[in-house]
Amino acid sequence: MPLKIGDPAPDFTLPDENGKPVTLSSFRGRKVILYFYPKDDTPGCTAQACGFRDAYPKVEAANAVVLGISPDGAKSHQKFKTKQKLPFPLLSDEDHAVAEKYGVWGEKSFIGKKYMGITRSHFVIDEAGKLADVQIKVSPNDSVKLALERLKA
Repeated sequence: MPLKIGDPAPDFTLPDENGKPVTLSSFRGRKVILYFYPKDDTPGCTAQACGFRDAYPKVEAANAVVLGISPDGAKSHQKFKTKQKLPFPLLSDEDHAVAEKYGVWGEKSFIGKKYMGITRSHFVIDEAGKLADVQIKVSPNDSVKLALERLKA
C-alpha cells in the first residue's frame, strides 16, 4: 500500500557518505526533506541536489534538514557531495530496502530497456515523524519547489 500524508514515516538507519550511520527518528523535533534519487552525478540528480543546496538557508530557517538517498555507495556519494558542495548528508541504500519501504523502488524503462531502480521522489516529514508531503515521480526542479512550499505550510 502506498504511503500517504499523515502516515508515520518508516524509520531507518543508513550510512552517510563517510560510513556514519544516520537514523531518521533522530531528527524528531525537526522537519525532514527526504528525497530519493537514482544516481550520483547524473543531470537530473545533480539538478535536484543543487536545488536543495541552493535552498538550504530556507530549509534551515524552517528548522528542517535534507537527507538524500540513492543506491550509490559511500565513495560515489563523497565525490558527488564534494563536487557539488552539498551541505546535507547523502545516504547509501545499496540493497534498496529503504526505497522499497517508501514505495520508490520499481521497474523503470530507458531506451526500450527495462530495469529496476529508484523513482525520483521526496517526502516531507513533520516534527512528529509523520508524512506531511508525498511526491513520487516528481521532476528535479518541482521536487525542490514543492518540498519548500510544504515546509512553509
